[in-house]
Amino acid sequence: MRSVTSLSFVRRPWRLLAEASALLIAAVVAFPLYWMVLSAFKPAGEIESSEPRPWTLAPSLDSFRRVFEQNEFGRYFLNSLVVACSVVIVSALIAFLAATAVTRFRFRLRTTLLIMFLVAQMVPVEALTIPLFFLMRDFGQLNTLGSLILPHIAFSLPFAIWMLRGFVKAVPQALEEAAYIDGASRSRFLWQILFPLVFPGLVATSVFSFISAWNDFLFAKSFIISDTSQSTLPMALLVFYKPDEPDWGGVMAASTVMTIPVLVFFVLVQRRLVSGLGGAVKD
Repeated sequence: MRSVTSLSFVRRPWRLLAEASALLIAAVVAFPLYWMVLSAFKPAGEIESSEPRPWTLAPSLDSFRRVFEQNEFGRYFLNSLVVACSVVIVSALIAFLAATAVTRFRFRLRTTLLIMFLVAQMVPVEALTIPLFFLMRDFGQLNTLGSLILPHIAFSLPFAIWMLRGFVKAVPQALEEAAYIDGASRSRFLWQILFPLVFPGLVATSVFSFISAWNDFLFAKSFIISDTSQSTLPMALLVFYKPDEPDWGGVMAASTVMTIPVLVFFVLVQRRLVSGLGGAVKD
């Protein structure tokens, strides 16, 4: 009994050190978000002050007022929502079917296809922006939301397929055989049995797809050239950023508004996300 107690005291300092390190890392990660929200509520005089303070005694909503007074802000918000939701739904559906195919079926070049998915993750997005620009131009998709949706679907699929492949593989083969013995068709097994079991993995991949599409600035800046009605929320930040006299309060307020839908989406799927990142279905 005494040895167990002494062992717990030996382990406790290491546990306290780990918890303190976790809190320190969380504080470092959260500080930029805190400073963004704080700057959004600061009056213009405090933002431009040469002695910045991590608090404000005179919070103001002027920056948010300027953001919502922009005529196109609502349209930008709707465009971002359409792009992000389209990417999430379409990529999740395709990734689920593709992951099932490469896991449950044997066909030629299957390993080569999986390696290509992995290699696609290594190519930087910046290196493909110019080729994608000419591709979207040839397809007549420039200045449309399709020029933002299609590339994000393509970039989110390799990661989603690789992640979902583990979930599909973890579903016992005996479960599929039992379903067929009970008279279930392949499509019924796919959507009524397999799909609910791998749904946590779909949620986990959807979070990454949503964040990537929602925060995209590179494709929006490159593919939406003249038709500002097709712009997304990251482009709205340029309204407040002027080289001669940038409106930092407006930039921070618009960034805060942009962050809210991501937080809402995360709160809605957090339970599924935890189970999705924790592991797949076990036999």
